[in-house]
Amino acid sequence: MASKKAMCTVATSRKNYFFCGSYYAAKQVATFCTLLATCRLHAVNPVRWLKDVLPRIAAGHSAKEIHLLLPHQWQPLHPAAPP
Repeated sequence: MASKKAMCTVATSRKNYFFCGSYYAAKQVATFCTLLATCRLHAVNPVRWLKDVLPRIAAGHSAKEIHLLLPHQWQPLHPAAPP
């Protein structure tokens, strides 16, 4: 059942890319959706990930170490307190 849901998401996304306005914009949307799907796959909260990663990139995070910010390798700069 989970794979059927994933395929429906892919098909719906593919239809929505027609309305991006340009090929470049569609590629950007696809990249963003891929990152969010990767967060879900690795049980990472996408909002928390974005709130941590985007400021790091804006502050000049090293391009050589950008792989450390991908969802499957990401470690929060300020870990949340345990519940």
